[in-house]
Amino acid sequence: MNNAYPKWHQELDRFKAFKTTFILEGNIYDLHSFRSGKDGQVDWIPYKLDQYLHQYLVSCGFRTVAFYNHVDGFYNGFDPAHLKDFLSAARNRTLSGTRENRNDSVEQAENEPTKYHNATIDHATEIIRTFLLNRDGGAKAVVLNLASRYIESPETLTAQENLFYSRLFLTTLNPIQVSSEQGFLNNLLFIVVNKANEIPAWFYLNNPYLKIVHIGNPDKYSRTRFIDTQLQFFVGVSGMAGEEIDKHKEKFVDLTDGFKNIELDGLVELCRQENIPINRISEAVALYKYGIKENPWADLSRENKMKEAEAVLRQRVKGQDAAITQTLDIVKRAVSGLSGLQHSSSSSKPKGVLFFAGPTGVGKTELAKTMANLLFGYDNACIRFDMSEYQQPHSDQKLLGAPPGYVGYESGGQLTNAVKEKPFSILLFDEIEKAHTSIFDKFLQILEDGRMTDSQGDTVYFSESIIIFTSNLGIYSWDEGLGTRVPNVVRGKQSYQEMSVKIINAIKDYFIKELGRPEILNRIGENLVVFDFIQDEVAMQILNGQLGKVKNSLYETKMIKLEIRQKALDFIFSKAKDNLDNGGRGIGNMVERHLINPLARFMFNAGIEKNCTLTVKNVLEANNITSLDCEVGYV
Repeated sequence: MNNAYPKWHQELDRFKAFKTTFILEGNIYDLHSFRSGKDGQVDWIPYKLDQYLHQYLVSCGFRTVAFYNHVDGFYNGFDPAHLKDFLSAARNRTLSGTRENRNDSVEQAENEPTKYHNATIDHATEIIRTFLLNRDGGAKAVVLNLASRYIESPETLTAQENLFYSRLFLTTLNPIQVSSEQGFLNNLLFIVVNKANEIPAWFYLNNPYLKIVHIGNPDKYSRTRFIDTQLQFFVGVSGMAGEEIDKHKEKFVDLTDGFKNIELDGLVELCRQENIPINRISEAVALYKYGIKENPWADLSRENKMKEAEAVLRQRVKGQDAAITQTLDIVKRAVSGLSGLQHSSSSSKPKGVLFFAGPTGVGKTELAKTMANLLFGYDNACIRFDMSEYQQPHSDQKLLGAPPGYVGYESGGQLTNAVKEKPFSILLFDEIEKAHTSIFDKFLQILEDGRMTDSQGDTVYFSESIIIFTSNLGIYSWDEGLGTRVPNVVRGKQSYQEMSVKIINAIKDYFIKELGRPEILNRIGENLVVFDFIQDEVAMQILNGQLGKVKNSLYETKMIKLEIRQKALDFIFSKAKDNLDNGGRGIGNMVERHLINPLARFMFNAGIEKNCTLTVKNVLEANNITSLDCEVGYV
């Protein structure tokens, strides 16, 4: 077991001898383990931050520790003697104004052991300044909680608010060193906030006596200590061998990366409540994160859906055999639990990351939707984000939510809301190259840590998702001489292998040379999937599929049987082949122009509504207008 305190505690130890003030920010509402014990027996006891600071300061030799917030006033519920000493000092010294009235209220408050209710922030800052500038009575410390709530805005202080913080500021600039049993100590002021910028910047900028200390979430060592102390409460541990227990402990520590101590405590309680043994800790973590026991990834393995996966994908996505095979490798790796095993914290990362590249309209989005249906049962489990809507510098706020005080804060972020609602999903970021570069910083965190904290402070987990980026990078390149873009790859001019090399090289150049962000490429790794152009034989399959949908729709809605003769089919196909640079969408455009539109015109003009057979014998085109040679038959 590691007996080291977390980094923020070590910072207090290191700087308390020559700083007067500490701003504590970050994970301030969590439990924090303090080391205690006798006769060589070490115990780690979890405390809230107030009690932790009290224990810490007393152990360092501080004689008087007082706490304050603007609702309760001054208090110390851990040792009333500290509060009594503080109130005595406050009664004997004031800086200015109505001494008699203030002394009377303090004297009355001394009879109450744990609270001093009559301290307004105006009176409190005056008392704190006097108290901390006093050398009598040993080392002293005051902890100010909810410090950001003393003012309306750190940017625009009222005259009264400016006075409050000016008193505290003057206190920070006057180190008062007093003797203790453990040597000389400075009187200390602690200011506890969520973030340092919630108080006036002038208070802490360029202040040589002030130190900002960030309290982070429990690190690996802290989580290991926690599971060591809680191991006895898990079901089935007593019958396990030491090596097996160590394996499950390691998995617990890995799976709970980013958890707070309070959340770890809740996870253990959940295991007791649901009777979940430690060898099924991943099930408990999923239940804690997402509130559901059913895990679609486990169902995939049990139901053997992956055996039919290739046939299902090829049925909906035509002509992309290589891309389908590469994509399925990633999915099978996720189902097998082998994703990211080469990384030290693989469990917190997304299940898989894919980068779909290739021409437009060749099935990139369709493959993502088909995968969502295969994995999670419905196409809508593929959540699509059009990155052309995120081109502005503040676009990350649309994904994660606006900061407090800004318009839209209550609504949350589009991405974080979607993942909260559907944690088991495919996240499709379409045309990623169109996003503002600030968005890539968020993607880095998601790909590396598998989680993101939204603007409302809620942690969203991506560890059960597959993330797919799509891009048209590499299809065109910029010609400086012509001042325009020119094709980098051309349908029918290169083999698939040659085209893949060109596109992958262009993607690498974009991230490394143009963006200067090779770390993005590193997180994607070798998961670049290149889609081929639509070839002629595949185009016919796609055309037949689209014509089949038209026929089925007419029959189901109007009981009209549509037949297309070979001559008409050849005409539509010849037009579709001329538009294959636009992929499947180009084929669909030709079906709409040369079949659906003229068919609708024919039916309207002829008064055809339902219950008949329509035979398209030929497609005619004159003056850029398409018409049909049709025959109508009634039963």
